[in-house]
Amino acid sequence: MQVKISGHQFDVTEALNEYVSKKLNKLASHYDGITSVQVTLSIEKQRQCAEATLHVRSADIAASAEHEDMYAAIDLLTDKLDRQLLKYKEKNIDRLQGASH
Repeated sequence: MQVKISGHQFDVTEALNEYVSKKLNKLASHYDGITSVQVTLSIEKQRQCAEATLHVRSADIAASAEHEDMYAAIDLLTDKLDRQLLKYKEKNIDRLQGASH
């Protein structure tokens, strides 16, 4: 899984980079079909924003989150991506099982 982390109007620190990578690796343990991830972190006045797009075999899964703390925004983002990824995985399983009957 390729991970690209970029900052919008600020430099991403090594600590933030490692934190995002650690969180995204947990997503990869749920579903092994993730090919790449694009994460954009930005700061807008008092809001810390985190956006990501997961590229899986046949679709893209996107999510964004905001919080006053960047680490909390990343946590919210990975939670959203996790829910969407599990839903995508369940749909694929249902589709495959439906095709075999």
